[in-house]
Amino acid sequence: MVVQTDPFVEKVSELYEKISNLESLKPSKDVDMLFTELVLLCTPSNPIDVTKLPKNIHEMRSKLIRLCGEAEGLMEKHYATILGSFDNPLDHFDIFPYFRNYVKLSLREYNILSQHCSSEGPNRVAFIGSGPLPLTSICLALYHLTSTRFDNYDSDAEANTMASRLIASDPDLSKRMFFHTENIMNVTTELGDYDVVFLAALVGINKEDKVQAIDHLAKNMAPGALLMLRSAHGARGFLYPIVDSCDLRGFEVVSVYHPTEEFINSVVIARKLQVNEIASIALE
Repeated sequence: MVVQTDPFVEKVSELYEKISNLESLKPSKDVDMLFTELVLLCTPSNPIDVTKLPKNIHEMRSKLIRLCGEAEGLMEKHYATILGSFDNPLDHFDIFPYFRNYVKLSLREYNILSQHCSSEGPNRVAFIGSGPLPLTSICLALYHLTSTRFDNYDSDAEANTMASRLIASDPDLSKRMFFHTENIMNVTTELGDYDVVFLAALVGINKEDKVQAIDHLAKNMAPGALLMLRSAHGARGFLYPIVDSCDLRGFEVVSVYHPTEEFINSVVIARKLQVNEIASIALE
């Protein structure tokens, strides 16, 4: 048990111990109960700065985020398997317990994005770390960006197979939504084709990997293109990695949204700088 006097951190530490001792992180009564308790603990507004916690708490937080990511991936595969068994999976998405949250969040993200895009919207979008249940891509494509092409990248071939099955029966989405089994660090020139690149919250769970991924995007995205990524703020930093403005080298941050309602993730939008802008900053 991590020793810490702060009651909130003590409670997080207790939940971490319980979660780390589970035999499996696949969806079950115990798994669902513990992660629900963790989310309810970390979601209310809390002034804590997780980046300034002691080393032992910082290490616990990193391990907890990894466990959250693993559990989220297993949950998505579980529901993608169920949905994939239907002839028309899109008609049954409400089986997934957080589907309505994704619908609301995609609307919020679209509204934020539309303030910085042309009125026609983006022509091509890349989603990095789409997973087996790519609800953000699907919600945006279905309800908001109805003529945009979506290229979804994930390093897990099984996840891409499951995801592609979800939209295969839809005549529109199957022509606009594509899945690529690639480590994004191996994708270079293709990144220059996108107007908007989404970076999933769990791509780069530790700080070093997250910054490496962002630097790779800065090197290969087209000047003026938008990077949209999910971050975390305050106590929610125990659930997801935090992206700071200083991590976005080669980009200009144009919008930061920290939720105060049921949404967990913060949303950051940054514009890829022009070559002359990067040079100007370097001279300052």
